[in-house]
Amino acid sequence: MRILVVEDTQILGQAICERLTSLGHGVDLIGDGKRADELLKYQSVDLILLDLNLPGLSGLQLLQKLRQREDDTPVLILTARDQIEDRIRLLDEGADDYLTKPFDFGELEARCRALLRRKQGYAANTTEHGNILVNRDSRQVFIDGELTAAITNREFRLLEIFLGHLGRVLSKDEITDHLFNFNETPGPNAIELYVGRLRKKMIKGDLTINTLRGIGYVAEISTPSKSE
Repeated sequence: MRILVVEDTQILGQAICERLTSLGHGVDLIGDGKRADELLKYQSVDLILLDLNLPGLSGLQLLQKLRQREDDTPVLILTARDQIEDRIRLLDEGADDYLTKPFDFGELEARCRALLRRKQGYAANTTEHGNILVNRDSRQVFIDGELTAAITNREFRLLEIFLGHLGRVLSKDEITDHLFNFNETPGPNAIELYVGRLRKKMIKGDLTINTLRGIGYVAEISTPSKSE
């Protein structure tokens, strides 16, 4: 998923980005609140990790502007403030969750998973789609109860993208926006390559990924009827 980290402490921001990138997410770092606000006016992301003490525009002001635009992107606040009044205000202003610094990276990952899962409409980290079971905690995929061939982090994220947009046509540009960060320059055939790899690993599953020439891809779950 595409994640934007808005954090002006470069060392911490880079550490967060490296950790989330290693899980297959497309992650970008901005250290200025005003720059982040300008970006978010025209660029959508799946999750925002937001520090409060930012130059240009505070994290709280950025959050307020985001919600005033009726942008419902999940926001996880990273804060050194631990007073209950501060947390209540952040949640009332539209934050979806918060994490107090210093924090454990394992907890950060878990909170990111929870917010991304909710954005896709799932109540649990383990979900079933026809004969396919997806475990987002372990990043494993099972088909008819059997573990699939080793699936890379980026292939797993691509699977999540398709499962989160079943029945909807996704262009290559949309998939690229979710799968890569701003600094990456994937080749012209990168999406075809990843889709091809994913199809091979899901060949026995109920997920079909159809190519619409010149338009993009559409994924569907086609469970065989009981009479078949």
